[in-house]
Amino acid sequence: MTSFRFPHPLVLLTFFILLAAALSYVLPAGQFTRRPNAATGREVVVPGSYQRVPATPVSPLQVFVDIPRGLADASAVIFLIFLAGGAFTVVDQTGALRYGVDWLLRHAQGREVAIIPLISLAFATMGALENMGEEIIALVPVLLVLMRRLGYPTLTAVAASLGAALVGAAFSPINPFQVGIAQKLAQLPLLSGWGYRLVFLAAALAIWIGGTLRHAIRHRQAADSSAQEEEADAVGAGRHGLVLLLMLVAFSIFGYGVVSLGWDFEQMAALFFVLGVGAGLLGGLGLTGTAEGFVVGFRDIAFSAILIGFARAIFVVLEQGHIVDTLVQGLATPLAHLPVAFAALGMLGVHAALHLPVPSVSGQAVLTMPLLVPLSDLIGLSRQVTVLAYQYGAGLTDLLTPTNGALMAMLAACGVRYDQWLRFAGPLYGLLLALGAAGILLGIGLGV
Repeated sequence: MTSFRFPHPLVLLTFFILLAAALSYVLPAGQFTRRPNAATGREVVVPGSYQRVPATPVSPLQVFVDIPRGLADASAVIFLIFLAGGAFTVVDQTGALRYGVDWLLRHAQGREVAIIPLISLAFATMGALENMGEEIIALVPVLLVLMRRLGYPTLTAVAASLGAALVGAAFSPINPFQVGIAQKLAQLPLLSGWGYRLVFLAAALAIWIGGTLRHAIRHRQAADSSAQEEEADAVGAGRHGLVLLLMLVAFSIFGYGVVSLGWDFEQMAALFFVLGVGAGLLGGLGLTGTAEGFVVGFRDIAFSAILIGFARAIFVVLEQGHIVDTLVQGLATPLAHLPVAFAALGMLGVHAALHLPVPSVSGQAVLTMPLLVPLSDLIGLSRQVTVLAYQYGAGLTDLLTPTNGALMAMLAACGVRYDQWLRFAGPLYGLLLALGAAGILLGIGLGV
């Protein structure tokens, strides 16, 4: 009997695109009225305004047209990945990455096990601060070199970076793209309830980092390093130091730009391009060598970048079929008839389910919070708990949903199959979701 082989990521995403189109023939079309919201600068739905509209089933031809539309919609992210991937390939070709990793391992000798928690905490912090996601794909060359030298499986690179960032974002007390938008829509003071969220953030990171470290140690192999590589890297130590210093400066500018200046993907992409050019020249590659390094990077990262656009196409099809609002209405309406605690846990489940067709956490906030906040007032549920249900339900589902383009692209870039990731992340997701449910129920009991 032939064993089952999990579908290729491109096949899986294409299947979801076709499924979204099929649903447009089955589910009734409908939409909410929307109005501008001054607090968030976005359009939000008007509670109670859902109404049926003429059906707009997505034809087979439109389905295939929506794939390039999805790529166009995600173009800013895709170009960021291309330019950042090219830049880090240039950095890698200078030998600076291997030199930096060797320096780190020499100074951490005997304490290598601490590297994974430190990396995870760094990415979790960026996730909590600014919802870091797609930007991490550019760091794949650095992460893979480090994991190879430590002897850890490549899955560890995904878990310690993007996985940790997603957990940090989901439990964050300050993430402007998740809790920030949700609290504005719920008319709650920004950063309110931060202490309560911080406790559960610490517990969530302990679960995730513990699971990541356990997997890394259980599957550790002999470290992959060669004396020839190390000798070659040592020759240009001065140049390597300059390239690494340039990287440090670039990341400092990156953090300041994102957090303080509100940079979008275009500004980030420009910074990575400058980093690549500067690294190539400082590293001795010259203009031609730098250009060739960018080309190699573009080629290697192309598949991961394209997956972002395919994932976006799923939402494009659902919007074209006018069934996104129908899904929201159908999932949210039954909550009004449940007791308070069950309604809160129901909101957690609704947000988790909705995050498959609505993979944007900020988009899900402006779509659902105007509906669920009035509902929570009617049934006597705290608005703060309503925000918690959104955070934990939508944010944690990013760890598993194939419509999360960043996840699929990161897995592809690291050579990790989606089913391998599910076997690793699935149990941890269950624990984290249970932690979120406990946070919601305790919040109700404490009157958060």
